Amino acid sequence: MTAPTASPPGLSVRPATSDDAGAICALLNEIDILEIGRPDTELAAIQGDLKHPEVDLERDSWLLLDGARLIGYGLLWDDSGGERIDIDHYIVPGQLPGALHLFDLMETRAAERAAANGAPRAVVHLHLTLNPTMDLPALRARGWQPVRRYNVMARQLSPSDDPLPPSPPGVSLRPCLEEADRRRAHALLQEAMTEHFDFQYRTYTQWLDDIDAERVDWSLIWLAHVDGLGDAGLLRTHDDRASMAWIGNLAVLRQARGRGLGSHLLRHAFGHYAALGRDRIGLGVDTDNTSNALALYERHGMTLDYGVDTWESTLPVTAA
Repeated sequence: MTAPTASPPGLSVRPATSDDAGAICALLNEIDILEIGRPDTELAAIQGDLKHPEVDLERDSWLLLDGARLIGYGLLWDDSGGERIDIDHYIVPGQLPGALHLFDLMETRAAERAAANGAPRAVVHLHLTLNPTMDLPALRARGWQPVRRYNVMARQLSPSDDPLPPSPPGVSLRPCLEEADRRRAHALLQEAMTEHFDFQYRTYTQWLDDIDAERVDWSLIWLAHVDGLGDAGLLRTHDDRASMAWIGNLAVLRQARGRGLGSHLLRHAFGHYAALGRDRIGLGVDTDNTSNALALYERHGMTLDYGVDTWESTLPVTAA
């Protein structure tokens, strides 16, 4: 970890505010086009990040400016309450000094957050596409390394090819329209995801903040009830992306796996969104997922859209 220095000549850094959401969204879409070939960032997602109650914008956000032009953006959050700290780092090409300066600031803050949690070190994670605008040799030189690969999978939809499937015997789905079902969805998700890489337990209130519950359409989140087991599966989707419908979570409890429940939930999402007129659906999957989810999605016609690596750096803590 490098101690923060002054901003490179001609550049300046300041914290983000909620009024910056539009400019940040435009920057991220500019970077999306370079990295994956299309704009893929929604304004509402940026607005949700900037208003998250666990993010201190004054200390956990950074805008890198070249005069009045926004050329870089950083955001830090702490889901673990321990050593694990997450950051987002975005930079336009050709701005390596500014990119490294942002890393100086963000790594220092990550170490402070971990120290405040009582952790002996900070284990910092960052997600980057496989062809990022960030200079990867420079990132490796700072001690960062990729530790996990995620695939963004996508599939075309059509009403003729993707009818809403009938429920298997003993299985029924219901949307999470009631508070009790929303709490059950949260509990099921925490239980089903415990064994997965990078899982961090979140309370019900924290989960609602994470998914920006004020704008969630709860009719697009379903619980799967299995006779003899109770509620054993969850399908959380949303319809607020321009490029495609999106599956945020598909989770099945360990005791219910091997019965085709995951396949049914996936085909339910296909059929539901095909009926709504969406022509494409996507999701993200850990390629080393312990339940072999990648193979499930491939069997149902989902193919690679683009890849994302989780990069990790372990830092000594500093005084808060």
